[in-house]
Amino acid sequence: MPAEKVRSYLMGQWRVGQGEGVPVRDATTGEVLAHVTAQGLPLKEAVAWGREVGGKTLLALDFQERGRRLRALAQYLSERKEELYRLYATTGGTRRDAWYDVDGGIGVLYAYSSLARNLPEGNFLLEEDPIPLSRDLSFQGRHLLGPKGGITVQINAFNFPVWGLLEKFAPAFSAGVPTLAKAATPTAHVAEGLVRLMLESRVLPEGSLQFLAGSLGEALDALDHRDSVYFTGSKATADLLRRQAAFLERGVHLNAETDSLNAAILGEEAGEEEVERLAQEIAQELAIKAGQRCTAIRRVLVPEGRLEALLEATRRHLEGLKLGDPREEGVDLGPLASLGQKAEVEKAVEALVHGGARVYWQHPGRRDGAFFPPTLLLAEDPWAEGLHQVEPFGPVATFFPYRSREEALRLARLGGGMLVATVATPDPEEARFYLLGLSGEVGRLHILNRRNAHTSTGHGSPLPRLLHGGPGRAGGGEELGGLLALKRHLARLALQADPHTLQALTGEYAKGAEKAAQVHPFRKYYEELEIGETLWTHRRTVTEADIALFAHLSWDHFYAHTDEIAAQKSLFGKRVAHGYFVLSAAAGLFVDPAPGPVLANYGLESLRFTEPVGIGDTLQARLTVKAKRPKDEGSGVVEWAVEVVNQEGKTVAAYIILTLVARKPTAISPEPAP
Repeated sequence: MPAEKVRSYLMGQWRVGQGEGVPVRDATTGEVLAHVTAQGLPLKEAVAWGREVGGKTLLALDFQERGRRLRALAQYLSERKEELYRLYATTGGTRRDAWYDVDGGIGVLYAYSSLARNLPEGNFLLEEDPIPLSRDLSFQGRHLLGPKGGITVQINAFNFPVWGLLEKFAPAFSAGVPTLAKAATPTAHVAEGLVRLMLESRVLPEGSLQFLAGSLGEALDALDHRDSVYFTGSKATADLLRRQAAFLERGVHLNAETDSLNAAILGEEAGEEEVERLAQEIAQELAIKAGQRCTAIRRVLVPEGRLEALLEATRRHLEGLKLGDPREEGVDLGPLASLGQKAEVEKAVEALVHGGARVYWQHPGRRDGAFFPPTLLLAEDPWAEGLHQVEPFGPVATFFPYRSREEALRLARLGGGMLVATVATPDPEEARFYLLGLSGEVGRLHILNRRNAHTSTGHGSPLPRLLHGGPGRAGGGEELGGLLALKRHLARLALQADPHTLQALTGEYAKGAEKAAQVHPFRKYYEELEIGETLWTHRRTVTEADIALFAHLSWDHFYAHTDEIAAQKSLFGKRVAHGYFVLSAAAGLFVDPAPGPVLANYGLESLRFTEPVGIGDTLQARLTVKAKRPKDEGSGVVEWAVEVVNQEGKTVAAYIILTLVARKPTAISPEPAP
């Protein structure tokens, strides 16, 4: 029976492309598992449908709700990940490889779900504070990030069919942008299995995710300035994409993550512990996914007097690995993803040898089929240009000797831009040298030493809260980075309006749009509090006894508060109250002491003391609801803008306090069931 075709999910339906398609083979056995074709599929229509249907359903939710759905999706996938592990074995990946891909991808969903808890309600992110554009505050401006109204096309690489799809999908979904995910052909069957589980969860709104197995075809022709393409793959393919009219003429945003000759540098100040730990790191980078990671170590720069020691230590970590079918017990390293991929690695190694490197050591394990053994190359002449141009996308690393830090830095820069570099050194000055020299060459710098080796997540592991991307040869793109990735899917604009309109549109207080509180705000539930609701307190005059007693209570006897003669010579010219006394006095003015919806003080931000407070000054506080965001089913976080003024109306302190405020029992709404 002929193998089935990998299906695409477009416009709410699973669809099969026409024609025979390209075969997908088991990486170990060579068995044809499926065929991939997108011929005849309605790709232009799918782009428009995603914008219209997916955009509408996603923006009907807000950041908070989309975060909750990501968590529900992560839980659903976690309970069914063994299905993905079984599929994954056909790609040549071991169970450890699958952990990086499957569990790593699910971890991204959890990370962006957690991130959403601190985002506002609605679909706008605010930047900076309102900017006054008139003296009377009747005209103000504010920068914000809002929906683009487009779709994101995500082109994924063969080596991470699960993580690659989820790490692009999660930030887009969080931002309210529908996704059309295109899988790489050699592992499209794994990506299809993932998407089936995602859709079966019934967590995703209609149109928020579409899936394509096969060529993009005319989909690029349907994109415009509202849309984006997130690409992971070869630099050659990215260069072809950049020449498309969608990017040159219609302003589609292209984010590319491409080749990378990532470097690991053994510092001159490294000790034996750093040598051993870096050897482990290199060996691990060659073993995980058989070196088929865009972040893997390709070049190792070593002080020439320690070259042999690091080579031998790395060899010892590699020689005991067992190559074989990843479905067999005890196998450490599977084959490459395909025979074509093996041919590419063989070609790259030949080019490196021709360019001046030699094979220092090669694992004696299997070479049949798509297997390629871990290989250590030595470039005794480190300056041969070709050695810094070729990326063997497999279990291969080239070692280069250097004679000084400056020389190591120049060698690292020959890579033309990297996703990540590791510097193994315990010395902060040496680390600072490379930070300064590589900051424009690398997207992530990993300092490895004896103090963090036991907790380091490693050279090659992108983390959801940290940037994944790099300059130059690495594509110039940026993915992940926590909130940074979400912001890249939104449009930045400047909004100009009167304070009342500005406050209504942004959901955050604009000075000049206050509304007098009719009852004390601390008597109100979370849902009842209105943005801009303001309480002016009664007054309190500061006495000498207040300052003396606060010094006694706090043990803060700083001379400006307690020594009359020294205080007169200070920048204040007199004794002044403690800043923290001013805070405490203000709290005494605005806090309603009776039990009520306000549950707890949650924190304080942006504190500034702007005028000294002396004996005899009279204080008054203004408390305004600045912003709100849900925390959980029973409470929300309320931000209050506090301004403390003296008898002349001058601001003496300004800050933001956060409180936990109870939600009304009737407002509790259960999370959507998967």
